[in-house]
Amino acid sequence: MPVRLPPLTDRASRILLEGLVDYAGLFAPASLAMPNAVRNYAHYRAAGSGWMLGRFICPAQSLTLFSEKADPLLPRDAGAIPWRLSVTASPDLASDLAEIAAFNERHRVCFDECGAKVDAYEIKAASVAEIERIAAATPRELQTFIEIPLDGEVDAYVAAIARVGRNAKVRMGGTTADMMPSPDAVVRFFTACAAHGVTAKATAGLHHPLRGTYRLTYEPDAATGRMYGYLNVALAVAHLDGGGSEVEAIQLLEEADAGRIEFSDLHVAWHGPDRTITFTRDVLQQMREHGLASFGSCSFTEPVDESRALGWL
Repeated sequence: MPVRLPPLTDRASRILLEGLVDYAGLFAPASLAMPNAVRNYAHYRAAGSGWMLGRFICPAQSLTLFSEKADPLLPRDAGAIPWRLSVTASPDLASDLAEIAAFNERHRVCFDECGAKVDAYEIKAASVAEIERIAAATPRELQTFIEIPLDGEVDAYVAAIARVGRNAKVRMGGTTADMMPSPDAVVRFFTACAAHGVTAKATAGLHHPLRGTYRLTYEPDAATGRMYGYLNVALAVAHLDGGGSEVEAIQLLEEADAGRIEFSDLHVAWHGPDRTITFTRDVLQQMREHGLASFGSCSFTEPVDESRALGWL
């Protein structure tokens, strides 16, 4: 996630997309083996679109395997940008934190300038008490994204996340059509985040730019489902963060026509059914720093290639 003010030369697309895609190649539907996933990540970092790449997503119990397979590929030169990892939780929180501490100690000599470092943790909670327990156990310097159910007391959960100074996470889809939340539920989640000043990340089903019907897995005979696009989510979050209406945020989530989206150096504009909404570079920067940190995707090439095909890169 960007943590700096954009230079005057940064295009709106750069501000919107920089570091946005956390690579989850180990997870379904890609379900790659660790060697393939780490090689992909190294390749994506070195490619011309590597500026869009965020963290490598790794299960806590796979950190040792990651080290074994990734060590030959990690940057070793002084001043190199390290690989950043976000670890997904197992059922054993204490064990996860011990694995993270051991990983960071193993890479400590170099991770400030090169190598690798776990600096984020993703874990589910289904109650306010669980949120408080997670926050009490996890170090403050470890960015913690707490995934909450969208069919529960969303505002109360997000308010609790705000009180303990952590981040929220929302699941936007999966490998079956019934895993896609409704637009109303998604907007309720991000409205609560905006109201309580909570930064969020999204995951699952967001590897296409815009809303549409896509294959749910990579199998040749895979079923299809109506999935959200990562741009839909990013612009809906920017709209809500700026005090925009929930009705228009739902329309942004449902937008499937690329012709209604205009990218320029200075802004991204959505030509909606009732009016045009313009997202300036400052608005987009604010959204990335305080609204949507990133989204997890098992594919990096699809978000990049499809955005490029639409002329946005």
